[in-house]
Amino acid sequence: MFEILVRLFNPIMLAPALSPASSTVLRARRKAYAPERRDRRTDILLAAEKLFAQHGYHAVSLRQIAGEAGVPLALVGYYFGAKNELFHAIFERWHPTIEARLALLREAVSASGTKASTLPRIVRAFVEPVLQMRASPEGEFYALLVSRELTYTRDESDRVLREFFDPLAHAFIDALHTARPHASRAQAAWSYQFALGALLHHISDQRVGRLSHGANTPNDAAAAPLLVDFIAAGINAALK
Repeated sequence: MFEILVRLFNPIMLAPALSPASSTVLRARRKAYAPERRDRRTDILLAAEKLFAQHGYHAVSLRQIAGEAGVPLALVGYYFGAKNELFHAIFERWHPTIEARLALLREAVSASGTKASTLPRIVRAFVEPVLQMRASPEGEFYALLVSRELTYTRDESDRVLREFFDPLAHAFIDALHTARPHASRAQAAWSYQFALGALLHHISDQRVGRLSHGANTPNDAAAAPLLVDFIAAGINAALK
């Protein structure tokens, strides 16, 4: 479990591969410049992630991303090419978090316990890693970006949804169907979508403080058990 959580909040940096130098001079240059190259590439990814999350894909230009990252515009194209490829690279960088969520799901399904306890475990595997990511400095903008792109699907986001998130969704739908085999998989798919809606709204909402007259704080970690119970109860009622 510890290794899975470490992977969840330590996404792989996609630094470009460098050809091995054939001379001492080239090896020295590679050693001197590689850290700077990796930092700049990561700066561009983080800047794009932030701006896309705040304003949406179409409202952000490569020039704005370069300005946010503090790098020349040409460097954005050098590392990533077109804007859609930079957008794709953000999700590719965070792909280890999806693998970690799948590992948590497998643990939830295979854990010993009663049949009634399986569904809450699946829901916790679905909800808790996302809330932890949302609360972390590293994952705040990525979680908001995912929330935006899953809500307003465009050609660019449909590509990442199909490649990165559809396999995750199918795994959770299959797990729900296994936990409630008397229901159809189609019903499990609806339940997954309803659960996803509740989760995405929670991580992007800022209104709950006003609606609760200041009693609730948006994205409060203390709300996690309540959200898990709410989703699990809804799924259980839908798949009864």
